[in-house]
Amino acid sequence: MDFNLKKLTSDAGVFFTRAVQFTEEKLGSAEKTELDAHLENLIARADCTKNWTEKIFRQTEVLLQPNPIDHTGARIEEFFYEKLDKKIPSRTTNGELLGQYMLDAAKDFGPGTPYGSTLITVGEYQSRLGGAEREFLQTSAINFLTPLRNFLEGDWRTISKERRLLENRRLDLDICKARVKKAKQAEAKAAAEPDFQETRPRNYVLSASASALWSEEVDKAEQELRVAQTEFDRQAEVTRLLLEGISSTHVNHLRCLHEFVEAQATYYAQCHQYMQELQKELSSANSDTYPNSFASNANPSTSATSPSPVSSATLPGVSPPCLASTSTPGIAREPSGPLKIQDVQQPSTGHRKAKVLYDYDAHDTSELSLLADELITVYTVPGMDPDWLVGERGNQKGKVPVTYLELLS
Repeated sequence: MDFNLKKLTSDAGVFFTRAVQFTEEKLGSAEKTELDAHLENLIARADCTKNWTEKIFRQTEVLLQPNPIDHTGARIEEFFYEKLDKKIPSRTTNGELLGQYMLDAAKDFGPGTPYGSTLITVGEYQSRLGGAEREFLQTSAINFLTPLRNFLEGDWRTISKERRLLENRRLDLDICKARVKKAKQAEAKAAAEPDFQETRPRNYVLSASASALWSEEVDKAEQELRVAQTEFDRQAEVTRLLLEGISSTHVNHLRCLHEFVEAQATYYAQCHQYMQELQKELSSANSDTYPNSFASNANPSTSATSPSPVSSATLPGVSPPCLASTSTPGIAREPSGPLKIQDVQQPSTGHRKAKVLYDYDAHDTSELSLLADELITVYTVPGMDPDWLVGERGNQKGKVPVTYLELLS
């Protein structure tokens, strides 16, 4: 108990002297030992690495888990699994949950109904999208988030600990320097030759004794200074080696960043493929389910009351209904030959204005290039793919994809 009390008192004294030295440095009344330029640059680089790594780590977590409040319980569970060194179980993603809801709804609505069958199709693809998302989250957490977290919670904590120790060694060194300086000043003052005419012999003897005592104090302070300098140099070297390891950290994080981008590209490619397949299935299903009502525009009495088809901007993958394959005057095409757009003429009725939603580059001479927000005239041709219309802009004519248009009344 006595030893612990002495140690506690000693530590308190050291802490107090360091606090005094630090305060005097801030006030400008004490000298401060400056680190060498190389070590200062390494410290600044390490601080920059830590700050940006932490920001990237936090924002990546937000990207992969947009609603952290909704996942508080999941995070607590993950924490316990990590502490127990057990594998974290995979969880159902929002896409998989939505797909399951659609499949359950289809059972109640009737799988044989148009709505029920479409719910089944969309629900299956939503489940696939959710599965791809789950794989992306797991891969990103392992290959990208984990190395960043290990740096912040492991390497950086070690660096911070050694930097704090270096700062303490520097304060001890400056305290010793100040002590040596004060002792030398006192020794010089005590060693000054006394005035025998005004000073009694007793005072002279005391002055000589004080000079000897201050000389011993200078020797002791210089010895402590050498020890403090040695410990400071040793700690500066340890800190420098740790800070130079930041370069290898950058290399490791660069590799992890490439793996994260690869996982992200794979995930978005899978999502794009699934959505294209879903669009094709919905398009083929709609061509059998919905009548071809675009030909109703050929009758002026019904064109004013018929609703405009749904544009691709509001329902991706569902093509607007096209004109019926009724006999339209002005069509010059051989029944058995391939369709030639140049020979197609605009019918007197059944044509409509359409607004272009996106830019489109023609792939061959039979197609018409489009610019977003421009207005063109479109109409259908019997026997033509329902996903395409004939578009005219001035004297230019060609096929245009329906999904790039918004038909106007």
